[in-house]
Amino acid sequence: MPLIPDSVGYDGGCTCRFVRYRMTSKPLFVHCCHCRWCQRETGTAFALNAMIEADRVQLMEGDLQIVDTPSNSGKGQRIARCPQCLVAVWSNYAGAGHAVRFVRVGSLDEPDRLPPDVHIFTASKQRWVQLPPGTPAFHEYYKTAEQWPKESLERRAALLAQKR
Repeated sequence: MPLIPDSVGYDGGCTCRFVRYRMTSKPLFVHCCHCRWCQRETGTAFALNAMIEADRVQLMEGDLQIVDTPSNSGKGQRIARCPQCLVAVWSNYAGAGHAVRFVRVGSLDEPDRLPPDVHIFTASKQRWVQLPPGTPAFHEYYKTAEQWPKESLERRAALLAQKR
């Protein structure tokens, strides 16, 4: 199946299709997080999140239920869920505030379009998970300036300038 150009966007939603959204551009970066908190929250081995500016995520249909959830940092996160089937479609972490959404890649119609750019917190990954060669992996976190592409760093700088 041919890939849809990035300019068209990335559509997604929940299982019952009550919630539909569109990412209007390529994400800043895609994390595959293997921390124990993500394992617990997802009920699986890792969380796959596409980080993107909140104004580049459009809610096309439905409403969201926002659930405040604890996080390892102690600052918490706000998870946006479908109020009917309760599937999480994205979250906002306190550190990035409302400016950046962490879209759950598995909720996209074509999740294969966004493989992870990096694997993080691999010190706590499940032993049976094999990381792909060629994708950066870190025992904990990494330095953004050393991993993100130039375009994403520029977009991030614009976001940080708005917070001032």
